Amino acid sequence: MIKNNESFITGEMLVKYYELNKKKKEIEVEMNQLKDVFQTYFNNLVGSEQKGEITISGYKLQRQIRKSEKYNDDETIKRLEELQMNDLIQVVKKPDDVKIKSALNLGLLNPNHLEGCIITTYSPAILVKPLTPR
Repeated sequence: MIKNNESFITGEMLVKYYELNKKKKEIEVEMNQLKDVFQTYFNNLVGSEQKGEITISGYKLQRQIRKSEKYNDDETIKRLEELQMNDLIQVVKKPDDVKIKSALNLGLLNPNHLEGCIITTYSPAILVKPLTPR
C-alpha cells in the first residue's frame, strides 16, 4: 500500500480501475456501432443532412444536424484581394517553431535570447495496466 496525503491506493483499486477502463472501451465501441446503425437508418429515411425522429418501445431516437460554416482561407483571401478589400484580411504574426528550432540547432539563436518566451504546460494522465498480460 502507498500512503499519500492520508489516502490509500490498494491493489484492488488498481484492478477495479483497469477493469472499468476496459469495460468503458468495450462500451464505447458498441455505442459507436449502434450510432452508425442509427445514422444509416436516418440517412436512408430522410437523407444525410436532415434531422429525424422515431419512437420505439417507449424511447425516442432523434438525430440532430448541426451546421457550421467557415471561410476557405485561401479562396476567401484570393477573392478579397481581387475585390481590393484587404482590410478584411487578418495578418497574424506567429513564431515559427520549426525555424526557431533550426536556428537554435545551428547556433544562430541562443536559448537565452528566448528566456521567458516558452510556455510549458503539463497535463496528468493515469494509466493502469497489468504487469502480466491478461
